[in-house]
Amino acid sequence: MPTRPTEPEPARSLAELNAEIRALVDSGLPSPEARREYERLLVEWSAAVRADGTEAA
Repeated sequence: MPTRPTEPEPARSLAELNAEIRALVDSGLPSPEARREYERLLVEWSAAVRADGTEAA
């Protein structure tokens, strides 16, 4: 049976991650570094959403 890679528990809240993502998007993601940071934040945000849903269940 294949195993799924484990993701670390998010260290920041959804609100914190959302604020950072919004700030990056508001800046227009002008550089490749900003785009990479945006992608990294989305992965972290997604993990936080899953963790939040797990706790609510």
